[in-house]
Amino acid sequence: MRCLGVRGATTVAENSRAAILEATSGLLTEIITVNQITLEDVASAVFTATPDLDAAYPALAARELGWIQTPLLCMQEMQVTGSLRRCIRVLIHWNTEHTPDEIRHVYLRGAQALRPDLMEEKR
Repeated sequence: MRCLGVRGATTVAENSRAAILEATSGLLTEIITVNQITLEDVASAVFTATPDLDAAYPALAARELGWIQTPLLCMQEMQVTGSLRRCIRVLIHWNTEHTPDEIRHVYLRGAQALRPDLMEEKR
C-alpha cells in the first residue's frame, strides 16, 4: 500500500462560519464518495483558505464528519494577484492500493476554473 494525494477545492459565497463549513463538508463528502475512501485509510489532510476567509477553520468540517483521529492542518493560501477569491483547498494523504490515474480530484463551484482539464476529463 502506498500513500497518494487527493486534491480538491471549492469556493464560498461569503466569509461566514456556516458557508465555510458547508462548502468544506460538501467537498470532503464528494471526494470520499467518488474515490470510495474509508476514513481509516486517510493518513492526514491539509486545508488552505484564501486570505479573505477567516470566519472558521475548514478542518472543523472534517472533525464534524468524524475525522477525530486524523491529523489535520489549516494554512493560509498564498495571496497571488488575480487568483480565485474565497477558495478552500484540500490535500488528502490517502493510503491506498489505487494507482494515481484512478484517483478523482474534485473541484466544485467556482474552483472548477482552477482545473478545467479535470472537469472535461472526469466529469
